[in-house]
Amino acid sequence: MRQVNFVVIFVICLALVLFGIENTEPVIIHIVRGLDLEAPLCVELIMAMGVGAVMAWVFSVWVQVQGYVSVGKQMEQRELRIQQLEEDVERYRVELEEQKLMLPASTNVGDADANQVFAQ
Repeated sequence: MRQVNFVVIFVICLALVLFGIENTEPVIIHIVRGLDLEAPLCVELIMAMGVGAVMAWVFSVWVQVQGYVSVGKQMEQRELRIQQLEEDVERYRVELEEQKLMLPASTNVGDADANQVFAQ
């Protein structure tokens, strides 16, 4: 993938150089009213591409920051849900232990009755 990126960047830079060699005439850019800039067309094109590249990089960083923030929020929600589920499990465990204590002790009365029936 790096080789593909290198080739793409190389072709773009080569095209800029060839374009710059052919377009050295000065042109006027009207930035704001009363502020004009005169420079060769190739310089203005390179500046415009540089500004575009910086804006694309800033946008990329912004998207990554938003992704980190959303992942952080999801992790917080998951941790909270895990904590709630652990509390529920502990509460259910305590309830089961209390219910076991409330059950009557089992006796082998049923076994004695069955033995008497078979003995007859």
